[in-house]
Amino acid sequence: MSFAKAQELLKLAMMATRRSGVSLEEIVEEWGCSHRTAQRMTDALQAAFPQTETEDGEDRKRRWRIHAKAIAPLLTPSAEELAALTTAISELEVEQMVAEATTLRQLQSKVRALLPPGTGTRLAVDEEALLEALGHAARPGPRPAISSAVDASISEALKGPFLLRIVYRKRTQDKPSERVVAPHGLLLGVRRYLVARDMAKKAARLQHYRVEEIYSAEVLEESFELDPGFSIRTHAEKGFGSYESAAEHGDVVWRFSPDAAPHARRFVFHPTQTVEEEANGSLLVRFRASGYLEMCWHLYSWGKSVEVLQPARLREMVHGHQREFDALP
Repeated sequence: MSFAKAQELLKLAMMATRRSGVSLEEIVEEWGCSHRTAQRMTDALQAAFPQTETEDGEDRKRRWRIHAKAIAPLLTPSAEELAALTTAISELEVEQMVAEATTLRQLQSKVRALLPPGTGTRLAVDEEALLEALGHAARPGPRPAISSAVDASISEALKGPFLLRIVYRKRTQDKPSERVVAPHGLLLGVRRYLVARDMAKKAARLQHYRVEEIYSAEVLEESFELDPGFSIRTHAEKGFGSYESAAEHGDVVWRFSPDAAPHARRFVFHPTQTVEEEANGSLLVRFRASGYLEMCWHLYSWGKSVEVLQPARLREMVHGHQREFDALP
């Protein structure tokens, strides 16, 4: 058996350790192979792992299942996998998601503790080399300071979900004030915003609270129901960055010059975007979002290589503030 096929067989065995096992249809979907090839793969699985069990479910589909302990000795993580785990922890810390980074670090400790004797040192050397090459561990850049206690409370409240008592200061306030909110999600970006509903305001819409302006946060015992149909991903798409405004939400159209068009094609400015090439080589980018100020910050980096066609208010905001740049973002 070739090394590649051995890797595929081990991957199939890992899929078979799931509680529901693995079906022929799932094998076809995972490998993009024919039904007959999937059958040959299950034959190889049973030959390599005689403890494989088969079961016909209520959906009349046969499933293959292996107890995880049967292949556990074969599942030593690679240096690439350990490096990816360390990188993920660093990325979470950069995004100031302290609670999530702590949880993932605990998982990392458990994985390392399960490494077979003698392999840890070799893997550590390879992992260190990979991390040095990736360069993610100490990525610089400005970001708002946060309180780890506030971050932990927000994380706990979102998991409940539980009501959250926060001490928060709006920019128009001289002093912070206390309020009880129902947290629905967290938006990440240049700033972090807690998406929540103020419980003191009847029929209030979801609001955004800047996390760095939350002075303290206390998780309450009272739970609540999330708004029906709420999706943090769909909600996030309403904004260009981490800010969202119903009053600003609408069609956005930018035209990139022929010189900048090839570079702009490699950007995803917004999940809802569509692109259109013009006869002279310019590139039109269209999407629906809000957050004019965050758009201005990004458009500034393109200098005079981009023209705002819509909305009119955004075009007025950037007019006269474009600069000539020797380099594009």
